[in-house]
Amino acid sequence: MKFVFDLDGTICFKGQPVSEKLLVSLEKLVAQGHEIIFASARPIRDLLPVLHARFHQHPMIGGNGSMVAINGKIISSVGFAEEILANIVQLLETYNVSYLIDSDWNYAYTGPANHPILNNLDPQKRAKNVELGKLQSVVKILILTSDNMGEVSEQLSKMEIVVHIHGNEGILDISPQGVDKWSGLQQLGVEEGEYIAFGNDANDMTMFQHAKYSVMIGGNAQLNPFSSEQLSLDNDIENHLAQRFDELGSINPLNKPVNLQEVTN
Repeated sequence: MKFVFDLDGTICFKGQPVSEKLLVSLEKLVAQGHEIIFASARPIRDLLPVLHARFHQHPMIGGNGSMVAINGKIISSVGFAEEILANIVQLLETYNVSYLIDSDWNYAYTGPANHPILNNLDPQKRAKNVELGKLQSVVKILILTSDNMGEVSEQLSKMEIVVHIHGNEGILDISPQGVDKWSGLQQLGVEEGEYIAFGNDANDMTMFQHAKYSVMIGGNAQLNPFSSEQLSLDNDIENHLAQRFDELGSINPLNKPVNLQEVTN
């Protein structure tokens, strides 16, 4: 069986790396014969620092599906079409938008110097902050602030792109059309119904829709209809996660017929 994990708010919390407790639990899944995949809104550059180096060989999906990496190296990426990107850039200028815009590796940042997102942005200084025009391609855009965020959101809704609202911060998270975590999984050859998914936010919906079984961390109204079960996000969440990894890990790793109900009661 394949296990697919979102990161922030699912197996790592408050911007901190995945804990050793959960790393050991993940290693146990691998020892049982399961495959693990990480799928995050973070670009690969910012995904690597929250995973211990001993996990960097596992497949990773970054930028909500716009980047796919194996052994810590990006093997494919999907950028915005030139015309679509030009329209977005015009919108940024019109409404005085501050942003974080990612290419495959480098980025352009114009947000406030004290914005919380900086806590997670390239902490290991693997990349460069450059002007937008110097990015080779654009695979992901975060709109942080604007003179009129409502109008920006309205204009974006008319474009052929994917837009998510980032948590409770009001950040608009933009990806190219057709790009999501499920499309990233497909690039890795993952098929529908052959994996168990763990996630916590709206950008995990497509990943949940095509999973054999899905576990939602905390509560999200958009994600809830696609969740097989929910784990409360409380002070004991890591123990709950480790327990579910153990229980779900008892599923036959060779994907032979199995009754999931037996390990969900």
